[in-house]
Amino acid sequence: MKKKNVLLIGSGGREHALAYKISLSNSLNKLFISPGNPGTIPLGKNISIAINDTTVLIDFCAKNKIDLVVVGPEQPLVDGIADTLKANGFLVFGPSILAAEIESRKSFAKGLMKKYSIPTADYEEFDSCEISDAKRYLKESSYPLVIKADGLAAGKGVIICSTPAEAIKAVDEIFVNNIFGVSGSKIIIEKFMLGEEASVFAVTDGESFLCLPSAQDHKRIGDNDTGKNTGGMGAYSPAPIITNLLLEDIKRTIISPVLKALNLEGRKFIGCLYAGLMINESGPKVVEFNCRFGDPETQAVVLTLSGDFLQLLFSAASGCLDMECCSYNGGSAVCVVAASNGYPDQYEKGFEIKGLDYKEEGVIIFHSGTRELDGKVLTNGGRVLGVTAFSESLNITSAKEKAYKALDHINFKDIYFRKDIADKALNKI
Repeated sequence: MKKKNVLLIGSGGREHALAYKISLSNSLNKLFISPGNPGTIPLGKNISIAINDTTVLIDFCAKNKIDLVVVGPEQPLVDGIADTLKANGFLVFGPSILAAEIESRKSFAKGLMKKYSIPTADYEEFDSCEISDAKRYLKESSYPLVIKADGLAAGKGVIICSTPAEAIKAVDEIFVNNIFGVSGSKIIIEKFMLGEEASVFAVTDGESFLCLPSAQDHKRIGDNDTGKNTGGMGAYSPAPIITNLLLEDIKRTIISPVLKALNLEGRKFIGCLYAGLMINESGPKVVEFNCRFGDPETQAVVLTLSGDFLQLLFSAASGCLDMECCSYNGGSAVCVVAASNGYPDQYEKGFEIKGLDYKEEGVIIFHSGTRELDGKVLTNGGRVLGVTAFSESLNITSAKEKAYKALDHINFKDIYFRKDIADKALNKI
């Protein structure tokens, strides 16, 4: 097997986790990460390419004989980076601009699910010019309701409303005060779904797919799922709520139908399809689809995989998915996000991080929002680190204890993290 040169695009915790897993692959020759972060330095070579500078990007891929480009974040995919690279002869793990609309336009995703009978919550959609109609609908609705910005909002574009007054205020915040910018030029108003959320990643060549071990994210900023939505405060994998029987149901009623639907609509999806699901007694329903690996779920999921991860991504991008090269290793993992106090609102950055040299078997500290200056690693974002621990057995308790033990040794000014990551899993064991 020819060893491959890989360019990984992105700078966050998800990309650090992907770089870590790719770096272990037997099929890897060279790994470049653009721009990467201090955590990815030992795994490959960090480079700086402006993603919107197509000429430089194509030139780099040609000069370095890049065999595969792996795109981590959603924004470059939504902007069409996969289309540009493919048009210039490069293999890409990541969907086209049209397929990426499964995430970038919630109205498209909901319409697709409705058209092809894929289970999801009932909904209505309104443009900013229909603010009066939206408010009238809200006054006549039953509660709670969920209001979502139609476009990308870094995982924060969801508002759960318990009363008409809260909902009308939310509409004013989105349409009048523009809290989500152009992403909020249209909104989706959904019926609230009761149950427990979980995530399933399907790596796909557009037709065949392989579901990775399930995960559960923790979106709210506070313990016991209180406070504002964030990009994710921690995750664990696998999620006990996704049994083998339920996973087969999810494949049959959600993953397979949506991939077929995208094909029929001329939007063949190649890459990682993220299915955010609500699980209750009536079965799984779709909360959202994303066009890439989730963050921070990826940090936990990659540790539960054995085999050649790069070969899995390469085979999907090549159009002939290798279903045997990667599999669940029987273990469990917990990722706890260490954030800057004040996130997801205002926070300070630039504080030195201590304890990154902490060593324990099965513990990896993934960098999310960091930068290096004069030999020191500083905070550089709202979510700073993803402290992740692995247990070789299906023992989430052990993984959680190791993650929080590691956090006892890590510190920076204004550090904040939830204390209850994975408790929902422990309650089911």
